[in-house]
Amino acid sequence: MWNSALDKALARLVRRGALEVTFPDGTTRRYGEDDATPVKSEINDPGTVRRLLYTPDLALGEGFMEGRIVLPGDDPRPLIRLALDNRRHGHSPAVMMALQKMLMPIQRFFAHNRVSSSRRNVQHHYDLSGELYDLFLDSDRQYSCGYFPDPEMSLEDAQEAKKQHIAKKLLIRPGERVLDIGCGWGGMALTLARDYGASVVGVTLSEEQHRIATERAEAAGLADRIDIRLEDYRNVEGPFDRIVSVGMFEHVGAAQFRTYFDKVAKLLAPHGVALIHTIGSSAPPRATSTWIRKYIFPGGYIPAMSETVRAIEAADLTVDDVEVWRIHYARTLRHWHDRFLARRDEALALYDERFFRMWRYYLVAAEESFRLERLGVFQFQLSHDKTAVPLTRDYLYKT
Repeated sequence: MWNSALDKALARLVRRGALEVTFPDGTTRRYGEDDATPVKSEINDPGTVRRLLYTPDLALGEGFMEGRIVLPGDDPRPLIRLALDNRRHGHSPAVMMALQKMLMPIQRFFAHNRVSSSRRNVQHHYDLSGELYDLFLDSDRQYSCGYFPDPEMSLEDAQEAKKQHIAKKLLIRPGERVLDIGCGWGGMALTLARDYGASVVGVTLSEEQHRIATERAEAAGLADRIDIRLEDYRNVEGPFDRIVSVGMFEHVGAAQFRTYFDKVAKLLAPHGVALIHTIGSSAPPRATSTWIRKYIFPGGYIPAMSETVRAIEAADLTVDDVEVWRIHYARTLRHWHDRFLARRDEALALYDERFFRMWRYYLVAAEESFRLERLGVFQFQLSHDKTAVPLTRDYLYKT
């Protein structure tokens, strides 16, 4: 019965390209265009057939992680790309579309991300072994989208370009007080203090990030200008001349959008400037991947442009500029994936085969989502005073 139901669903989904599936009973079925070379897969577990029908996103990720879905070369990219391309063109089966609509209000109800749950969610991901991140990040441990004005740039150069681009948007003057919400391992704080003379307060909920960022500030001789705190942004007291947040807003959750921007507005000085850099979607609000929320970013939610701007409006902040980076994150993720794959043996020594497959699936699925779906990175430049920043972007590109 389940083979038959999934067979019909796949026939509805795969209209572009081709897919060949071998079911647990040995039956092989082909879907899609007759003249296309098929992406081949084998399902060796009857329970996975049922789960693919009702929880496709979760079942596909778990199936690959646990070896219940076998792919040529152990590479999930062709299958993920095929599925996303067909979904982008509106070929999802009715049952899968209905599930997506049901998940949206459920996620909003449960993902309140209060202070206690936010700390647990952050620790789930960022308090993994620091050696794991050394396998694929740049030397500054920038775990967010790089900026590629030149597509051939190295990962290190792209991450440095990102930091400098953001710093220019902040228009920092020496001695100004800057708040870094979600400071990570301290790379942005170091750049702003060292290169721009800022006094930086960085906040994180990750004990590992707090320890490393503090050590880096001391090693750089900047401990007097960089204060790294293990603290929730909601508990910070201001004011600050500048506020920067890179790759943190995706962890806030839709229920906390208003709280987040109200706090930014309260902390920002009357003539201050804030720069919020976040993954976002130009599509209407929708549920975030159940697999990603379960295994990678508990409480994570990709904000739509529309709902983010509504929260900014409600906080009575002025939107001075919005810049959209489209393929930059896909390029960043490809660098991360290739570095991680090249150091497979080291990853296996840290964790195990299941973890390696999980992390590889995450990097590939994220990259292909940024290439094929309406995802990008938004940079919101905000203030209380519309004259706080120049009237054009020319200042960003002057050398």
